[in-house]
Amino acid sequence: MTLDTLLIYIVASLALALIPGPTMLLALSNGIEGGMRRASWGIAGASLGSITLIAVVALGLGSLLAASEWLFNAIRVAGVAYLVWLGIKLWRSETTDLRTALAKSPLEVRPQGRVALLRSLMVALSNPKTVLFFAAFLPQFVDIAKPQGPQYLLLGAVFVVLDTCVMLAYASAGTQAVRFLSQRGLKAMNRGCAAGMWLLAATLAVWRRPGA
Repeated sequence: MTLDTLLIYIVASLALALIPGPTMLLALSNGIEGGMRRASWGIAGASLGSITLIAVVALGLGSLLAASEWLFNAIRVAGVAYLVWLGIKLWRSETTDLRTALAKSPLEVRPQGRVALLRSLMVALSNPKTVLFFAAFLPQFVDIAKPQGPQYLLLGAVFVVLDTCVMLAYASAGTQAVRFLSQRGLKAMNRGCAAGMWLLAATLAVWRRPGA
């Protein structure tokens, strides 16, 4: 692809990454509850999910999801249920002192990190809108006259890097909030993330495939 096309893609991908989504809210919440250690695990899970979805689109399976109403609705219902459950978990969770979290040994942090990774991975994979979005967005920047595999690899890498940087910013905001907000303020912010999850779940519940 040309340099101009790549630059346009970078700008568009950055704009899309800045829009708050469930993985961004998880990054913020993980930053509040466990600092950058736990947030990094969650970010890794979200990035792995994005890589998987981009690979699905590159293999042409995104078209299958777009064509199959049953498959689309099955994934959509699972995604709604998971976001609602995750919102409940965030609403009920207790915020911890960041200094306490940072003082924990790696053996104590690792299990929590794995939970954060799996949560973010499941959120990324259980949203059919993301697959359809990639299926509609990425091909616009692919030159079909040239080998498509390397192009999808480049586009995917650019998107994941930008998305990761934005999630790191959200997580950093969460760790800074721990330093300046009271426990009540932190709980309110965490519950705001939970409310955001429920709002996204409601949006996904009423959303239909284009052309459906």
